[in-house]
Amino acid sequence: MSERTYWLDLFTGTSWQEFLNAGGNVSGFRASRWNTLQRIKLGDYFICYLTGVMRFIAVLEVVSKPYKDETAIWSFDPFPCRIDVKVVAELTPETAVPILELRDELSIFRNLKNPKAWTGMLRGSPMKWAETDGEIILKSIRNAVSNPVVRVVDQKKLARRPQMFKAKFGHVTIPISDEVDLEETTRIEISTSEIHAHSKIQMALLKLGHEMGFDIWVARNDHNRVINGRKLSDQFKLKDNLPLQFDEATNKTIEYIDVLWLKGNAIVAAFEVESTTSIYSGLLRMSDLIAMQPNLNIPLYLVAPDDRRLKVFEEINRPTFSRLIPPLVKVCRFISFSKLTNRLKEISPYVRYLKPEFLDELSEYCNI
Repeated sequence: MSERTYWLDLFTGTSWQEFLNAGGNVSGFRASRWNTLQRIKLGDYFICYLTGVMRFIAVLEVVSKPYKDETAIWSFDPFPCRIDVKVVAELTPETAVPILELRDELSIFRNLKNPKAWTGMLRGSPMKWAETDGEIILKSIRNAVSNPVVRVVDQKKLARRPQMFKAKFGHVTIPISDEVDLEETTRIEISTSEIHAHSKIQMALLKLGHEMGFDIWVARNDHNRVINGRKLSDQFKLKDNLPLQFDEATNKTIEYIDVLWLKGNAIVAAFEVESTTSIYSGLLRMSDLIAMQPNLNIPLYLVAPDDRRLKVFEEINRPTFSRLIPPLVKVCRFISFSKLTNRLKEISPYVRYLKPEFLDELSEYCNI
């Protein structure tokens, strides 16, 4: 076994070009990564990955100990925790190696808990990677240097960089799942026979909240979704904006929850609807909320198909969520599609008299 360790080093297309413009001999990281940098040794390798286009572009060798310096290199962030490097192998964005071309070889694609679990290894840097994976990537990059294959690069994705939002404990990114351009969203048309389970349940929750007398909110990226020939924002009287009662990062996270019921400035209930085989995005959004606002007093519900019940219970009890304070299992309840649908038929005649507490009958805690 080699004594060398491989570390992931994330770049956007912009930050990579700025790295090259500054001489290509200094890699930088956020101040919060200082302790991790102490584990990096001379001779270790950085695996450089372009986030927007999902490609490995270079391998760098560590040639100094970590140090702090705020000399301007990057425009997006000072990245003050730095390490001197030298290039071992380097490609261009057009010839870089797509990560998905290595999915049959890399260990991060094996034994996945859900289809997107491998992306967890790409959420921050520096991150230690398995030596076998590092060697596979190094070999692939060297092969691409010798025999380059030019691939079209989406310039928008290449230039994309994560947006930072202010939280109580610093700045964080807020991923937006299934994000699409506004122009694209406006053109999407879903016929009655093609409405997905997600859309049906989302609309049912919006209708229920409205009939109970609450203000309603749909995830910001769904406002212009067209269902049955009309935008959601035309079918329901949706709130234009949410009350800004939290820090910027928390408010941004709440904006992308599937359905909210509100009374005045208070959020009465928050629903994440998960109809796919992966129920992870809703859980991650809820866990982000708890991590940023541990005293948050908003009833959270994950609504999913009946056959996903066990999967929801298994995921919500994973260490990632169980170690939150409070644990996610203590604040998030499960509602099955069938139970919600059947109950809606029963309560139809007197729905306007219902109180939100009736959700307690519909839902269950996810204790195993």
